[in-house]
Amino acid sequence: MRFDTSQHMKLGQHMKLAPRMIQSMEILQLPMLALQERIEQELESNIALELVEPGSDGERDLLDGDDTRDDRLDRRELVVGDEGKESDDFERLSAFESNYSEASDNTYSSERYSASRSAGERDRKMDAMANLAARGESLTEQLLHQWSFTEVEPDIAALGERIIGYVDSDGLLGADMDTIIDQNRTIAGLAAEQMTRERWHEALHAVQHMLDPPGVAARDQRECLLLQIDALQADADDAQPWADARALIQDHFEDLVQNRLPQIERKSELSMQRIQAAMAMMRKLNLSPGRDLVDEGVAPIVPDVAVEYDEQSDSYIASLCDGIMPPLRVSPRYEQLAKDRSVDKDAREFITNNVRNAVWLIESINQRKNTLLRVVNVVLTRQREYFDHGPQHLRPLPMIEVADQLGIHVATVSRAVADKWMQTPRGMVPLRKFFSGGTETSSGSSMSWEAVKATLQEVVDAEDKSQPLNDDALAAELKKRGIDIARRTVVKYRQQLGIAPARRRKVYNES
Repeated sequence: MRFDTSQHMKLGQHMKLAPRMIQSMEILQLPMLALQERIEQELESNIALELVEPGSDGERDLLDGDDTRDDRLDRRELVVGDEGKESDDFERLSAFESNYSEASDNTYSSERYSASRSAGERDRKMDAMANLAARGESLTEQLLHQWSFTEVEPDIAALGERIIGYVDSDGLLGADMDTIIDQNRTIAGLAAEQMTRERWHEALHAVQHMLDPPGVAARDQRECLLLQIDALQADADDAQPWADARALIQDHFEDLVQNRLPQIERKSELSMQRIQAAMAMMRKLNLSPGRDLVDEGVAPIVPDVAVEYDEQSDSYIASLCDGIMPPLRVSPRYEQLAKDRSVDKDAREFITNNVRNAVWLIESINQRKNTLLRVVNVVLTRQREYFDHGPQHLRPLPMIEVADQLGIHVATVSRAVADKWMQTPRGMVPLRKFFSGGTETSSGSSMSWEAVKATLQEVVDAEDKSQPLNDDALAAELKKRGIDIARRTVVKYRQQLGIAPARRRKVYNES
């Protein structure tokens, strides 16, 4: 075998994104809450970035100054205040050493900390740590905590702990009992006669009936509902509706799911009135009882843009909801130190990089504001009928058209609207909703797919629930309104809207 080495020349074009460009794209894509978190992280890691205190000269200068920013360090729009101008080099260097040690080491000497506490100053980092919410207990931890207080035999307690370990986030068992028994053939401290199938089922029964909320550790949804009915029926004044509900779930669960009430009436010999009364009681039940114990902490929706109607100009005006975002500036002190030749070279280079990163961050935020507002203004112009008349009048608006109109790349438009929300006179709306394809109606006008969905929802809401429209009838009804789409498209949109089939939407009259 022969190995050779050689040199070749190759001509090609490559595009590389500069770190500054990457940061700008990341900032543009962040929603308001994520951007606020990013700013807080930068404030902690960048010594040259600081907040503008309300009412300070820095805030007034930032409000009066031009929004355009230059990345040169000597531009004064980004630097506010003249602290330290009259100080000599030695005093500036002493101030730098004092403040730089805290920022880089993130430590406080006992003397400095005690002095600040005696002067009444608050430690912002300590306050922030004290205000952090404690991590909530998981569902398994809460169930094990309850189980530790139950009075059961030692072997049942050990088997119950293993069973609780298989409970999923909904509160149901994530495995069948055969699998649980097979995976736990040996448990420390238990003999074989203490781990028989009968003892496992006794432990399961104890877990299901001794832990709250009722329904946890159920093997399926039917058993989950039955366990809840048993608990509620014991405390009910009128147990008859609960008894009927239990009979329906126990013996007619599939017919109940498919809304085949006449068949249930014929098989169970219960009147339609009693069946509907039992179904009304079932609305108090929960198919995911484990969710009652664990708070998933859904983040609130914070709009990035607010839209209001101006009667005088007969137009909609957009404004950025950036009130929760703190105003930022480059620290004048550190910018001066970056130019001070008396400062150690390594320290000056470190400060210079932090000042540059702070300038880039401020510019990226300003660019985000400008791009987002430009995109929203196009939306307000192109989707005027939506704001005037409602979702049924939403028009198709491809992102490429907006990009061409603004002279930017389509990827920039996509990042600008990603995960953003708009507060409008018609409620909170995701900005992405305004960008979609569509179809042409029989009258020749354009209608977006979101408008088609809104019209489909309107048709279903207005139908006779005793004779609901099937998918063919829905397609025919949409065609009467000028929307000619296939039945399979109706099925797809109906499923996306969470609308059940006609047989499950039917409401039966009491006989």
